Amino acid sequence: MEATATGGEKIALSAMDAFEKLEKVGEGTYGKVYRAREKATGKIVALKKTRLHEDDEGVPPTTLREVSLLRMLSRDPHVVRLLDVKQGQNKEGKTVLYLVFEYMDTDLKKYIRSFRNTGDTVPPPIIKSLMYQLCKGVAFCHGHGVIHRDLKPHNLLMDRKTTILKIADLGLARAFVIPIKKYTHEILTLWYRAPEVLLGATHYSCGVDMWSVGCIFAELLNNQALFCGDSELQQLLHIFRLLGTPNEQIWPGVTKLKDWHEYPQWSPKDISSAVPGLDKEGLDLLSKMLIYEPSKRISAKKAMEHPYFDDLDKTHL
Repeated sequence: MEATATGGEKIALSAMDAFEKLEKVGEGTYGKVYRAREKATGKIVALKKTRLHEDDEGVPPTTLREVSLLRMLSRDPHVVRLLDVKQGQNKEGKTVLYLVFEYMDTDLKKYIRSFRNTGDTVPPPIIKSLMYQLCKGVAFCHGHGVIHRDLKPHNLLMDRKTTILKIADLGLARAFVIPIKKYTHEILTLWYRAPEVLLGATHYSCGVDMWSVGCIFAELLNNQALFCGDSELQQLLHIFRLLGTPNEQIWPGVTKLKDWHEYPQWSPKDISSAVPGLDKEGLDLLSKMLIYEPSKRISAKKAMEHPYFDDLDKTHL
């Protein structure tokens, strides 16, 4: 793909000549996603067109870092695979990157909805398999210094037939070895957001992902989200009603967080009241994911070793 004397238009053409867009399948934070066919092979792929910052000349180093991070992470079978990156320019002469990902036919949000629509529940062995795959993918990311920060059913892609699960939309992930810039609140979906983020913490750890994993676990069991707040305050109150209002004894430092206020005092309920169908081992695992103090939450790696997964056949996962 050579640039020509007439500028970069030629590059964009050759990037897009290689693919036939079939349909738009979504719009992410950073651009549109298409289902597309690679003309040379007939292979179906997901094509993510990413806008770059208006003032950037060429591809900024942060984007290049992100792409190399994605390439590295996508070696894991539970992270959606980045197949190729094409660079081009749009009509205004701005740089556009096309990220070419493997195509998956559904996501966990649609998968759960399909059960809710028929009044069925996801079979317990499938829940166990999906949770193990999720913990495995998250452990791989964390082991390479990456927090996802936006784990939710919509970002977990699936193959409906094989029930293989893959983590997608690592667009928000920043290697946490690079100093984290003050984090903007608007990006995460509220329902899966960890309490320390809701309370304004600006530096946080892998625990934010494990809280989300716990929320996803409960949603798989109940066919509906565990904490459905429509504002940050409502979200916190939902959490406090179930897990009790935190204090300095339960969570040292909580009252020093930027957005801490005086809240109504609730006592913790038994977590089994929120997920009535879950066995003892499952309840133990879920309660270890939903611990207030972030450093005390179970890690993804430790979660994989939890007795809840003892009877799971892990050979193909």
